[in-house]
Amino acid sequence: MADSTDGDMEIYDLKVTVDRIEGRSVCGMATGDSFELVNSAHLRLPEGKHFCVYALAAVLPFLAAKQRDLAAGDWLAQDSHFACPDPEERLVMKVERTCRRTMNSADLT
Repeated sequence: MADSTDGDMEIYDLKVTVDRIEGRSVCGMATGDSFELVNSAHLRLPEGKHFCVYALAAVLPFLAAKQRDLAAGDWLAQDSHFACPDPEERLVMKVERTCRRTMNSADLT
C-alpha cells in the first residue's frame, strides 16, 4: 500500500457544461448549466441548480476516461462534446478539464 502522503496517480477534475440546446429544453436546463466532478468521484452542482439525470447518464460513462491522460490519437482525447439522448431536446454538453491533481489510489479503492 502506498504512503498516503505520496500520490501515486494523477487525474483531472472536470466541468460538464450545457454547450447548446438545439431543440426545446424539456428538462428545464439552459445553456451554461453545469456540474463539476472533483477529487475523483465528488459531483458538485452550483447552489440552487439541477442537472438532468438523463443528460448525466449520457455523459457519465466517459468521465472516468476524461479524468485520465489519453493517447494523442485516442478519439476521446480529441472530442469533448456529448449529447443527451432526448431527440426533442438535442442538448449538447462540453466536458473540460479544470485542474490536474495528484491522488493516492489506496484512498480511493
